[in-house]
Amino acid sequence: MYRIHNFLDNDDIIVTDEQGAFKVVEYKRDLSVTKSTAQNEYFASQMGVRLKQLVCDLSTSSVVLQQGSMQWMAGDVNASTGIKSAGDFFSKSLRASVTNESAIKPEYNGTGMVVLEPTYKYIILLDLSRWNNSIVLEDGYFLASEASLKHKLVSRTNISSALAGGEGLFNLALEGNGVVALESPVARNELIEIELENDELRIDGSFAVAWSSGLKFTVERSTKSLIGSAASGEGLVNVYRGTGRILMAPVNLK
Repeated sequence: MYRIHNFLDNDDIIVTDEQGAFKVVEYKRDLSVTKSTAQNEYFASQMGVRLKQLVCDLSTSSVVLQQGSMQWMAGDVNASTGIKSAGDFFSKSLRASVTNESAIKPEYNGTGMVVLEPTYKYIILLDLSRWNNSIVLEDGYFLASEASLKHKLVSRTNISSALAGGEGLFNLALEGNGVVALESPVARNELIEIELENDELRIDGSFAVAWSSGLKFTVERSTKSLIGSAASGEGLVNVYRGTGRILMAPVNLK
């Protein structure tokens, strides 16, 4: 049995979101300041630039974390590499080599609590039940997920265009029932959610944070002709076709 004081019961800490095994906590103010830094910290807090942490309740679900993200844990917690076999290690190494994700994502299970390193980025929780139980993430956004979700690679439809556009060839996809936590430079209330029904979305740049796996994702010229692309001033764009959702940032801060 364990008791934790002056953490979730601290009046300077608020829970901003809670889904599945995860809680997102935010420090309203940074009190560990000096006279020379107090002014900057005050205005940063007023603009919403605040430290945030992800708290994982293992009694609800086992979790998989981005490598190196754990800060502390309490209670009955067992950690493993999440590697089940030599073939599994090869598959995860291949996935890591073509994305910005780590090859080994540790898995934690038990009945205790795991708290991740604080970050000034925004922590976004997504329930895959709203995404038809399958979602694709832009590289670098994965922070944690419930262990029930399966991780796999998905490739761009037209590899030659992806290479020409300077985009990666593969992305991390998650499937199943559960919640995933993203670490984003853009706040959740600024992310634009677009729902397609047998339609298409064209984005000039890597502004998409996540999208439904059922969407066909390609990299194409902004118009059908080279002359038209030159006239529009745009080159290659990311195209999403079909039925599903896209979560898009208004600015690219990666």
